[in-house]
Amino acid sequence: MAQPVLGILTLYLNEAGMLEEKSIYQKMTSAGRKLGLRVFVFTPKDVNYKKNLIYALFYDPVEATWSRKWTSFPNLIYDRCRIQRTYRFEQLKQFRARYGFLNYLNRPLRNKWTIHRILSKDARFKSHLPSTRYIESTRDVVEMLKKYPLLYLKPINGTGGRGILRIERHKDGLLHIQGRDQSRRIIKPQQITPSALGSYLAPWNLRGNRYIAQQGIQIKLNSGRVHDYRMLVQKNGEGLWEVTGCAGRIGGAGSITSNLHGGGHASTMETLLKDWLRDESKIETVKEEAAKLGVGIAAYLEMSYGRLCELALDLAIDRKGGIWLLEVNPKPAREVFAQAGEKEVYRNAIIRPLEYALWLHNQKQRRKGKEKLSAHRDTRTENEMKSEHLSYPYSY
Repeated sequence: MAQPVLGILTLYLNEAGMLEEKSIYQKMTSAGRKLGLRVFVFTPKDVNYKKNLIYALFYDPVEATWSRKWTSFPNLIYDRCRIQRTYRFEQLKQFRARYGFLNYLNRPLRNKWTIHRILSKDARFKSHLPSTRYIESTRDVVEMLKKYPLLYLKPINGTGGRGILRIERHKDGLLHIQGRDQSRRIIKPQQITPSALGSYLAPWNLRGNRYIAQQGIQIKLNSGRVHDYRMLVQKNGEGLWEVTGCAGRIGGAGSITSNLHGGGHASTMETLLKDWLRDESKIETVKEEAAKLGVGIAAYLEMSYGRLCELALDLAIDRKGGIWLLEVNPKPAREVFAQAGEKEVYRNAIIRPLEYALWLHNQKQRRKGKEKLSAHRDTRTENEMKSEHLSYPYSY
């Protein structure tokens, strides 16, 4: 039997062909070889639509080198494409429209606002969702601030903490605003009056850039830095959802987000919860509830959007141990576990999509075998009937 092939679909970051996760793809290629899975990397730009061939990137673990060669389409595709505001994302849309019938490990999710609305329909998740509103005008932000003293304004398609604003209403009546611009640069904290909010937000074009306002959860540590938890939920080698790991993230000084790319650092969940909850009897309960929530959300979103293989959930845990879902990321990074010193979790985070790919391929092969056997039986039955008809040409 031919060795199954997995194609990792991604996007170049620039015209020089830079790839964001090249080191991860190297590790996946090496792990795939041990599992009996051939792996290559490609982008929509590498596809010849006329010949249905791919000028793919192959990594050689022995020589530690990358090379290109033309190849046919893989048995399975692992989509690692993240949103870009470039023509390359338009190429991705074209690829998905043309080759949507292929066998994917994961399908695209919708934006933050749509995911929030989908999850809000299920009572299991609704109590874990911060109040969220789609912004049509500054009035929406003002009305949310009347209900909640802390708000986060987020672009519905944003990633990595880009373009996020934090607005806090203080007892003195002033609004304290800080955030990050589209390049992740920290915006200097400012204090404004409520009447000045409209003019402050005008350059952000919240409606045109499609923003949501989300109830803020107080997650500042005693150090003044914000923190949250990154939970990775993946399909395993039996096609079942399970939590691979959950690590804490602590934001950089002056940052309103905990993203590692924005200057944050990682910690184990256990260590951070001990410092945050200060009640060790609660920790195991919180971890179990978070894991149950993560697996439930993954299964529900898969039922809503089609096949998925992994999701990252950004969770906030309040002082009482309440668990809040801040965001769902369908193309999660794994470095948080390496930085937290959880080597085995990091290893599993890389291997599980490969194990799931093999399971999926084997399931498909079994179905083909059953269909072939069923077709053979149907043909045999039909031939037997013909034989009987020839042997007994007359009816009685």
